[in-house]
Amino acid sequence: MAEHLNPATLDFIRQHASDDVRQLALHRAPAEVDMRAALQQIEGRQLAARKLPSCAATDGLLFPPRLSLEQCSSEATAAYKRHIIEQAHRRSSPHISNGSATSFFIDLTAGFGIDFVAIAPLFNRALYVDSNPELCTLARHNLPLLGLTSAAVRCATAQDILKESPQAELIFIDPARRDSAGHKVALIEDCSPDICVLQTYLRSAAHLVLIKLSPMLDLTAALRALQGIQQVHVVSVGGECKELLLLMSSSPEIPIDDIPITCIDLSTQPHPLPYSASDLTTQQPALSFTRSEEAAAPLVLANSIASFIFEPHASILKAGAFRTLCQRFPVRKLSVDTHLYTSDSLISDFPGRTWRVLGHSSFSKRDLRTFLGDTRAAELSVRGFPLSVTALRKQLRLSEGGQTHFIATTLADGQRRLLRVERSA
Repeated sequence: MAEHLNPATLDFIRQHASDDVRQLALHRAPAEVDMRAALQQIEGRQLAARKLPSCAATDGLLFPPRLSLEQCSSEATAAYKRHIIEQAHRRSSPHISNGSATSFFIDLTAGFGIDFVAIAPLFNRALYVDSNPELCTLARHNLPLLGLTSAAVRCATAQDILKESPQAELIFIDPARRDSAGHKVALIEDCSPDICVLQTYLRSAAHLVLIKLSPMLDLTAALRALQGIQQVHVVSVGGECKELLLLMSSSPEIPIDDIPITCIDLSTQPHPLPYSASDLTTQQPALSFTRSEEAAAPLVLANSIASFIFEPHASILKAGAFRTLCQRFPVRKLSVDTHLYTSDSLISDFPGRTWRVLGHSSFSKRDLRTFLGDTRAAELSVRGFPLSVTALRKQLRLSEGGQTHFIATTLADGQRRLLRVERSA
């Protein structure tokens, strides 16, 4: 904590800001230097430089232990949460207005506070809550540095706050996805706090509740367990699925199959503090659909491999919008279980990666020998294919690297094909 870091420790942090923390830990601490605190701050700022560049650039900001930084939102996903709430204000919560004397926001599991900092400026009053005393002490120091001079901080559990029957426009909650032994859990009921138990209190305490879940959790099971879900947002960053966001309200129930699901891939471009909707940048336009639309859409299978291959981004794969893609774009799916699509036309706004097909081959030894030629190194991926990348590399005798990229896949008629591709802008 700032008040506990003596001048010698602060000087040590500044002098070794770019050093390898593991190497520093092997050396004896200089006189009057709190080595444990110094290492935590050096490592924290280095981690933040990649994930939270605005925080890393804020002079005097203090960082929590590594696990809290790894589990917190990125600036990109925090900005998107703010975007969700801004849109909800306009559509379904006209009584909420920026700076309204009655507008109140509570973050029940605030952690390092990245989401809190993103959302709190939309409200007249904001309450940071966390059960970890160290994180609360950090918040009291950090929040004013990040522009939130009037935010309140409480060291308490979500259950403690909800027992007080607060009345808020928005509650945000991000339950921990690990059990008491530190193992990751797959069901929402196993998270802490258990939102299934708290949901009645949450819906009575706030007009809107935004729930952040791990992409590893079962979305269908979560929707069945929770009431009042109005929207689902599946968020990926740079091609990796990062978060499931569920917007709950006290409004009438929407059948699970009719809940709008939005899939979006955010860019890794920093979103400077303070956040605003104009900061939000994406890799491709968002794709929105419902499960009833997906179930009703015909599956369009390809008869052959066309000029381009399209690979949906991770949030679409998580949400399962496989048939919907064939309705929204002029593409055909390679097979039922192969989540690749093909078309003779380049589709600039397809939500995912696009590959130009340079050629393809069967897996007969003779065809492969001709197809591979003298290629000895290549990037290799498998999609809907029975072998792992490692096993296939061994079979093809290909080392990693090089400028060539192959995709091994399976077609609708069961044929295995090896595609030579290049990224298309």
